[in-house]
Amino acid sequence: MSESAWIAFGLTLFAGLSTGLGGLMAILTRATSKKFLSAALGFSGGVMIYVSFAEILKKASLSLSEAMGENGGAWATVLAFFGGMVLILVIDRLIPAIENPHEPLLIEDGARKNREGKLMRMGLLTALAIAIHNFPEGLATFAAALYDPAVGASIALAIALHNIPEGIAVAVPIHAATGSRAQALLHSFLSGLAEPLGALAGYFLLRSLFSPFTFGLLFAAVAGIMVFISLDELIPTAREYDTGHVSIYGVTGGMAAMAVSLLLFL
Repeated sequence: MSESAWIAFGLTLFAGLSTGLGGLMAILTRATSKKFLSAALGFSGGVMIYVSFAEILKKASLSLSEAMGENGGAWATVLAFFGGMVLILVIDRLIPAIENPHEPLLIEDGARKNREGKLMRMGLLTALAIAIHNFPEGLATFAAALYDPAVGASIALAIALHNIPEGIAVAVPIHAATGSRAQALLHSFLSGLAEPLGALAGYFLLRSLFSPFTFGLLFAAVAGIMVFISLDELIPTAREYDTGHVSIYGVTGGMAAMAVSLLLFL
């Protein structure tokens, strides 16, 4: 791999393994700060929405216009953007709601609701569901970081923040079922490994095809994936944890932070 590819892979690995941080929070604390999670999830959503429209989609359009002309490039950008949304929608629909990590789950509520049994099965299925969701996220982070490390770093941070509650969702039922903190932490870490696997798949499967056309399509699809995740998961879940307007402050702060970071790299 080139140095830029290693940097992109490292950022993706960081984002994926943050599920382990969620697992660590779950086994070391009795209750999670709802205000912190609300702000963090809102911040992630703000970052991902702003960077998708202000940077990634714009670069996708430029690349596709270079390859296909202005009119063809504009159409391809729109189609790839909504194609990314459809892809993550299909993945989301194929996963049963009870094991779907995109269904909000508070630590306290999870422990109470799951006393009735089959906790281990739920934890493992949740880990599998998260892995399935994280694969395209890993590809998205890797592609963005490969094209622009500054943008990739921002996306990696946003995804890392939103992976924390997913690690919690894995660790809580497994810890309750087995009493083993080690198992709970291990499975929360393992569920995040799909992100770097997505990055590797993108590198080895697409590197021979990298061109303005493929980069443009991939970038537009990445923007669609991130906007969908933000609107379907991050912001609604932030509102579930909210105790006022904290989630919206987080969204606004994330957008502002992303805007300033992009201006600093002009």
